[in-house]
Amino acid sequence: MRNIAIVEDEDESAERLTRYIEKFSAESKQEFQVDRYRDAVDFLTGYKAKYAVVFMDIQMPNRDGMSAAIELRKIDKAVSLIFITKLIQYAQKGYEVDAVAYVIKPVQYYDFALKFRKALDIYALNEKKNLVLSTAEGMCRISTDKLMYVEIIRHRLYYHLVDGIVERTGVLSQVEADLGKFGFLRCNQCYIVNPKFIMCVKGSQVQVGSEMLSISRPRRKAFMEELANWYAGLGEML
Repeated sequence: MRNIAIVEDEDESAERLTRYIEKFSAESKQEFQVDRYRDAVDFLTGYKAKYAVVFMDIQMPNRDGMSAAIELRKIDKAVSLIFITKLIQYAQKGYEVDAVAYVIKPVQYYDFALKFRKALDIYALNEKKNLVLSTAEGMCRISTDKLMYVEIIRHRLYYHLVDGIVERTGVLSQVEADLGKFGFLRCNQCYIVNPKFIMCVKGSQVQVGSEMLSISRPRRKAFMEELANWYAGLGEML
């Protein structure tokens, strides 16, 4: 069963989306639990990263959907987000917060079904790659596909993502164990890197995205062998 959130202040629009989800459920033989929130403040208060898809109205009282989406992305970078709007120019800003799609009011079922299926497929594709982290602000869900590297400084862990940084306490050895199954490699006592973001290796440094990170002398041989094995495995899949 997938959890779905509808953040919509207009009853008619929320009820329409709920009916469409029920119809889609019957057609696709999938089960959904739908939670409806009348405003973004209520939705974000005590938010738990349990949703596969969030339908977010852009124009709402108290807090607009766009600013709410920005806040949502700080704590849940994996959920599929679909904007609901009457004006297309507002929806186009949604790509700044990695929205999957937008639907225009009054929502038509055919358009809804296309966008909803896409959102579910994207979530399912990445679901096994998601991590839920405990931070000082609460729980945060991230996708390892967007995680470039993890750094430790004075017992503080910094998860460097393509769209931000998540900070928490912990030890790098546990992170290494958690991320090893996703192909992450340790290059020294301070960094664990995602080989998908490695641009090049130059001597005792590895470029991850735009950052140059050190490879320790004791780890260099093992790191290069692990990286070569990762590339070999990637080639076999192509």
